Amino acid sequence: MKSKLRRWGKEALVMVVIFITIVVLMDLWRAPKMPATFDSTPLHTLDGHSVTLSTLSEERPLLLYFWASWCGVCRYTTPSVAQLAEEGENVMTIALRSGAAVDVSRWLEQKKVQLPVVNDASGELSRNWQIGVTPTLVVLYKGEVVSSTTGWTTYWGMKARLWWAAL
Repeated sequence: MKSKLRRWGKEALVMVVIFITIVVLMDLWRAPKMPATFDSTPLHTLDGHSVTLSTLSEERPLLLYFWASWCGVCRYTTPSVAQLAEEGENVMTIALRSGAAVDVSRWLEQKKVQLPVVNDASGELSRNWQIGVTPTLVVLYKGEVVSSTTGWTTYWGMKARLWWAAL
């Protein structure tokens, strides 16, 4: 019985290592590329503020969240991002091809989430970052990309990435 458990334990460990390797390789393959002019490009939020990502990431890590109202996975990730924003974490979101500003605001209202949002209605900003998958999460600190991931991510996964970036 002990030998069976030991064998199963080894097989489970191998499967976990394979899974982690695949996830890391997929994140590297799908990693967004920071545009050369990102630090000087002013972005306009739905509430009328003008910001730059370099300024937002200057003093503490910034979670940059690319999402879309039509993205099924984003429906599960967005509440966690909103929770981080409510807790005072440094968060900026970009709504990718989700319609006019009024459409994005209505979607956020329906989902009962409040987030700082830049509406990328044409997808130009996301194209500049070479975003190919939603959701995409990028952690910036002091104007540099520290980490990125695509697809579903837990609240604690996002929190850990922000914590790690500050070290």
